[in-house]
Parts: sequence; structure tokens; C-alpha cells
Amino acid sequence: MAKVIIFGLMDLAELAHYYLTEDSEHEVVAFTVHKKYRTVENFKGLPVVDFETIKEKFPNTVYHLFAPMIGTNMNRLREEIYNEGNQKGYKFISYISSKATVFNNKIGDNCFILEDNTIQPFTSIGNNVILWSGNHIGHHSEIKDHVFFTSHVVMSGHCIIEPNCFLGVNSTLRDGCHVAKGTLLAMGASLTKLETEEWGIYMGNPAKIVEGKKSFEVF
Repeated sequence: MAKVIIFGLMDLAELAHYYLTEDSEHEVVAFTVHKKYRTVENFKGLPVVDFETIKEKFPNTVYHLFAPMIGTNMNRLREEIYNEGNQKGYKFISYISSKATVFNNKIGDNCFILEDNTIQPFTSIGNNVILWSGNHIGHHSEIKDHVFFTSHVVMSGHCIIEPNCFLGVNSTLRDGCHVAKGTLLAMGASLTKLETEEWGIYMGNPAKIVEGKKSFEVF
């Protein structure tokens, strides 16, 4: 069990508080955001502290962080907060739902894995990864850091997902795909190519790249 401070004051922070309170042994003790975004003193009955000075009240030798943020700017905003927390010397917890199916998979820190995810054997998950509810994560695959799966994504076996990717609702990946850094796979897209281009946007069935645009320009 860890004493946990959640980064954020929006929906994902509220959800994280609920999941940790109802489905983990961790104790949530506070919330934190950067000073310019702190508009309240308390949230969910707990204190809200400035991230810049968090160590003054909650030292990193006692408390852990959890930052389950949205995928804005192709997860790079969440990556910045994760790196900043590490630079402050904090350890991050991960939350794995008791209703998810896992098989001793290697899972990094600051991961938020919700109910009804199936993570098949011999698949590893990096740091700062969000798997929303109901995804199928195929065997012998690798999901690297700062990746966001929405809901009901089907990823077949032997896939590699590079950092900063975002996979939309009901998207599908064939076996053996190598999804390049920063790929945005749109809602309902079916990826049949074995490789994507870095920061590419892929839409349709079969999925095709959107010419002339980069993923970080639109999301």
C-alpha cells in the first residue's frame, strides 16, 4: 500500500480517486496541479497542493504520485508531468483493475489499466500507459512508454507500439504491426499495414495515412 497524491482536478483525476479508493489498497491523501491551474483548496474532500512545492508538505520519501492524464498533444503533456515527477524524486504507482485479465505481464509505473482489459501472456507494457476499458492486447507484443489505448481496441499478437501513440475506439491492428512513434490510429480504423510512419494519422478500413498532417497538429 502507498500513500498517493493524484495529479489533476478533472474527470480522470476523479476517476482515479474512485478506482484507487474502491479497488486498491492504496490511500489517496491529496491532489496536485501546477499553481496557475489550482482553483480550489480541496477536491473530493482532500487538499490540493501546488506541484511546484509539493515536496514541502508531501516528501518523496513517504508519498507516491499517480498522474493518469488525457492524451493531449499525443500524450506529450502527460509525459512532461511524468518526467517532472521523476525529477522531483517521486515514485509512481500503477493501477490495474481487479477486473482486468493479466498473466504476470511486465507493467511499468504510472499505468492506468481499467476493467475488462485482456493482456495476453508474453506481452510487456512500458511506463505511463493508459488502457481504457475493454481492450484486447495480443500475445508476444510490446507497448512502449506514453501510449493511450481508448476502449475496445483489438491488437493482435506480435505487435510493437512505439511511444506517444494514441489508438481510437474500436480500432484494430493485424498481427505483426510495428506502430511508429506518435501514430494516431483513428476511431474504427483497421490497420492492415505492417508499419506506420512517425507522427502519422491513419483512418479508415483499411487504414490509410492522412497526407500533409502530423498527429500532434490535430490532437
